[in-house]
Amino acid sequence: MTEEICTQDNVLTATLNLLRTSVENLKLSPVVYEYLKAPSRFVEAAIPVEMDSGEVKVFTGYRSQHNNVLGPYKGGIRYHWEVTPDEVKALSMWMTLKCALVGVPFGGGKGGIVCDPRILSKKEKERLSRGYIRAFGSVLGPELDIPAPDVYTDAQVMAWMADEYSNIRQAPAFGVVTGKPLSVGGCVGREEATSRGCAFAVREAAKALDLPIKGARVAIQGFGNVGGHAALLLAAEGCTIVAVSDSRSGVYNPEGLDASALIAHKKSTGAVAGFPGSKPITNLELLAVDCDILIPAAMENQITCDTAGSVKARIVAEGANGPTTPDGDAILFKKGVLVVPDILANSGGVTVSYFEWVQNNYGFRWDAETVNKRLEDKIVEAFRLVYLFTHQNGSTLDMRTGAYMYAVKKLSDAMQIRGWL
Repeated sequence: MTEEICTQDNVLTATLNLLRTSVENLKLSPVVYEYLKAPSRFVEAAIPVEMDSGEVKVFTGYRSQHNNVLGPYKGGIRYHWEVTPDEVKALSMWMTLKCALVGVPFGGGKGGIVCDPRILSKKEKERLSRGYIRAFGSVLGPELDIPAPDVYTDAQVMAWMADEYSNIRQAPAFGVVTGKPLSVGGCVGREEATSRGCAFAVREAAKALDLPIKGARVAIQGFGNVGGHAALLLAAEGCTIVAVSDSRSGVYNPEGLDASALIAHKKSTGAVAGFPGSKPITNLELLAVDCDILIPAAMENQITCDTAGSVKARIVAEGANGPTTPDGDAILFKKGVLVVPDILANSGGVTVSYFEWVQNNYGFRWDAETVNKRLEDKIVEAFRLVYLFTHQNGSTLDMRTGAYMYAVKKLSDAMQIRGWL
């Protein structure tokens, strides 16, 4: 028996392979792939920042504008020490696909700064955020490219960026970013939108498998904003949260963890470790926990050729971008695991960002009930259409491939009608 070899494609390579396969399976013009294989524009800039010590440090920033056939570029800005051009390009491609999938009139964009935000003071982070806008402001705008929060960025970062852009324009232009505080044009429900969309997708996947959501056992890798809110929302649906992990630690209790108490514990201690009534668990061990639903909500490349075989969940809902490698995907599909891909499972954030942008353009605000109901309608409809499309195209098609094909078809139709093809 030969040993199976794991290929560790980077996120960009994996995305390009899926795009190429989608175009070929749909028998579309090869020109569609040529449009989608690279960003329309990719900008790199040096961002000088005066540190609190008086020293000037130069950071590297990126902005990838992938495709705008459906509308302005849209996508978050992440602050992370491992940000790379390939990662930012791939993330911008996923944004294009997400928007097409859920019927949002945006194209895909993404940005990032190579830094460790954990060691920056508040003032240093503010100067870095304003520096990003000064470096990239000429390619941003409410009708051109609208950033949003991402890893290690938040509403406060967006407020600084909106203010700096408004200073440059010499007029209030808060619609240049979404994910802002409510006081400067933010949208109610935006903070938990990605989690809420993921919870809706989980509920629909459970229905598809005739799995009762009440009492379903859930494990969540990544207990930040997305994972924490997902735990609260699914617990409210009657799910039992059996395991969670963060970047430092993990906890497990087969009888269930109190999501609210766990969030409070992490807020006070900085980690989930030591939560009363739990046993310690590693990130890798969490993937193999006996559960019905697994939500990888941390970073890329977590479910791989090495770890996918031990996954016991019936549903994997990707709260993070790119948590499953192509090899891992293939193993999960053979095992009969329903994978709700990232471009569907975590599209709630861009959907509510769209709602925020609409409200900014029209100068009014919806209430939470309206926002959440419109988000639910978008996610439920997208899941239904992708699930139906996938199963109409044969039992050999996994849901990720189905989602990519469905999105690529919508993008190709728009290219055709606009005269690009």
